[in-house]
Order: sequence, then structure tokens, then C-alpha cells
Amino acid sequence: MRHFLRDDDLTPKEQHEVLDLALRLKQDRFAERPLAGPKTALVMFDKTSTRTRVSFAVGISDLGGSALIVNPGEAQLGEKESISDTAIIFSRMTELIVWRTGAHKNIELMAKHASVPVINSLTDDFHPCQVLADLLTVREHKDELQGLTAAYVGDAANNMAHSYLLGFATAGINLRLAGPEGYLPREDILAKAEQIAEQTGSTITVSNDPREAVTGADIVITDTWISMGQEAEEAARLQHFNGYCVDEELFGLAKDDAIFLHCLPAYRGFEVSAEVIDGPRSVVWDEAENRVHAQKALMVWLLRQAKQSE
Repeated sequence: MRHFLRDDDLTPKEQHEVLDLALRLKQDRFAERPLAGPKTALVMFDKTSTRTRVSFAVGISDLGGSALIVNPGEAQLGEKESISDTAIIFSRMTELIVWRTGAHKNIELMAKHASVPVINSLTDDFHPCQVLADLLTVREHKDELQGLTAAYVGDAANNMAHSYLLGFATAGINLRLAGPEGYLPREDILAKAEQIAEQTGSTITVSNDPREAVTGADIVITDTWISMGQEAEEAARLQHFNGYCVDEELFGLAKDDAIFLHCLPAYRGFEVSAEVIDGPRSVVWDEAENRVHAQKALMVWLLRQAKQSE
């Protein structure tokens, strides 16, 4: 059974297939209806959500299905019932399991015992559905992905940075990450990304210099410095990330036709200035919408793989 738990669960060829399908589904919203019936897809949240919740609910509906949303605290999972038992039960009742949770090992355990596709809609280590939407957005604005250069500035140790490493390397995009000491990517994830990059002909650099990272880039990306659960670290993080704001001066070092990405929510005046995120080269609203189309394509692709394996 194929699952999507981290970005490198798709090969370069498979990632390209999913993005091609996403572009087609964006043009023809109801072209694929694998959940017609309606069949049920479970979308479970251990953390609050806006774009993930809406995009999966809309996408499942577009595919002919019914989204069963399980909000934080509404399931017995992990308290009265084990993840392994829950996975078996869910698999007998639903076509897909989408889970937004904390520890990545939890979703790996779910997938191990599930007999339907499991999709990671966010864990502490990865956010692969977001990166699929980002890649779709870049393709729309830049036509091709291979050979482009992206700069990610800020918290290079978070789940977004990890997914950019794996997802962009798979797409053949050169990635430069810049973050302060103590906020750099996990060594094992960096090593896997470098292994993929060797295969796709892309490069990866990690530094503490945001100006070096952004200079000449085709794509400039940042993310919040304070993610859910890190609120107590706010004062220290604001001090550590001083100089990492993507403002007009920093963004001006990129190519003249560079685009700006941010997965949202954004905090203007902190990781990005209002002039950049609300400016003419910001594509964050396309990026947010593309969560629907990228995830629809992913669900269609995974359901096809499941059917073929029967």
C-alpha cells in the first residue's frame, strides 16, 4: 500500500505525474471522481488548522466523496485505543486516512497497520502536502522546475524546511537554506536530500547568511519563526532571527522576476514585511488555493495505486 508520509515517498517521476494531474484538475475541477458514492475519507486533526481543513474537505467533495472531519479531542486515539487498532478500524470504514498530528512516528505507525492510503497533512518533522502545493505554484509561474534556484530563509530546522529539502531536491530545484545556528536542518534529512539531489542534478547549500542565499534566486521562501507549541520560546526566537526578515532590501537581491512563497499564517513585520508578502511578486494566495488541487491529485494518484495493488 502506497502512503504519503514524507516528500520522498514520491520518486521524481511520480512527483511529476502528481503535479501534471494537479494542473489538469485545476482546469477541470470534476474530471476525476474516485470517491463518488459518496465514499468517505477520514480527515483527523490533533492540531488546529485552517487551510488544511478546508482544502481537504473541498478536495474530497470535488472527488465525489464525503469528508469525515475528526477535530482535536474527538477521538479516543492514543488514550483509550492504540494507533495500530485504530488504523485497522479506519481502514475497514474509509477509503483514505488524512492525519495532522505531532510526532512523525505516530503517522508511520498508522500507515504500518492501515490497508488504505495514509496522507500526512502535517507532523512535527514534515509538511509534504504544502510542498506539493508550492511546487504546483512554481510550475504555474515558472513553467519548469528543474534547474530553478530557491532560497529559504528563517527557521531551517522546522517541518517546512525538512519538506523543502526533500521535495525540492526531488523536483530538481537547487535549494539554499539560511538560518541561525541552532535552527538548521536535521542531519539525516539533509543527507537524504543530498542523496536525492545527486540523482536529479540539483544542489543544496546550508548557511547562516540570508543575503548569500537570496542573491540571484528564482524563488524566495520563508515561514513563521514561532510554530504551534513554540510560543514560550518567542522572546529567544525573535532575538535569534534578527536579520532574517524577508523585507524589500533582502528580496531585492533575488532575480527581478523572482516570486515569494509563504505557507501561511504570516506575521508581517517579523519573518516577512508587508511590502513583500502583499507585493506584486508574492504568490501566496495562489499557493494557498493550490493546496486543494495538489491534494486532490495526490488522493487520486494514491487511490489508483491502491486499486492496482488489489
